[in-house]
Amino acid sequence: MKLIVGLGNPGSQYERTRHNAGFMCVDRFAQQHGAMNYRVAHEAFLADVNLGGEKLLILKPQTFMNLSGRSVASAMSFYKLSIDDLLVVVDDVAIPCGTIRLRPSGSAGGHNGLKDIQRAMGGFALLSGKAGEDYARLRIGVDSPGQVPQVAYVLQAFTPDQKPKLEIALQNAVEAIALWATSGINPAMNKYNAGEAP
Repeated sequence: MKLIVGLGNPGSQYERTRHNAGFMCVDRFAQQHGAMNYRVAHEAFLADVNLGGEKLLILKPQTFMNLSGRSVASAMSFYKLSIDDLLVVVDDVAIPCGTIRLRPSGSAGGHNGLKDIQRAMGGFALLSGKAGEDYARLRIGVDSPGQVPQVAYVLQAFTPDQKPKLEIALQNAVEAIALWATSGINPAMNKYNAGEAP
């Protein structure tokens, strides 16, 4: 069993904003892989997907971004998962819109959702001899905010120019999640980290 977490903020006013790219991605993954409905659990919306004999849990924390770790830790504890079973899907202002990037671990990079998950993962990581940042993440590029304050930028909708790029990124991300779930992080990185050496 694996846990795929999409990050975002609850509420219709945030639905199509850049900070909700994680929600958009896991919604698409769930739909394409036959998840019927989300249910409410662990302060989140939770759905199940079966992929190649592997059960995948799709989690959308409803705690708001800065408290995402609480929801993730609750689900991990309940299902007795290790940090190696976790993939977090998140927006990233440091990479171009249309691009995705997978990593087996790393810093939060200033992202408050990742910071809170990293804090919450400390205990799970220790059980595997790892650190709280040693979980896989899939970043979806939303472009740099430029002169716009980052807090305002990520809570704005994608521009008309960005939307077709986002569509490509979301479909690549859905495929990358499936490859991660069935084959592991390295094959997924090698195939989907655009412009990088394997």
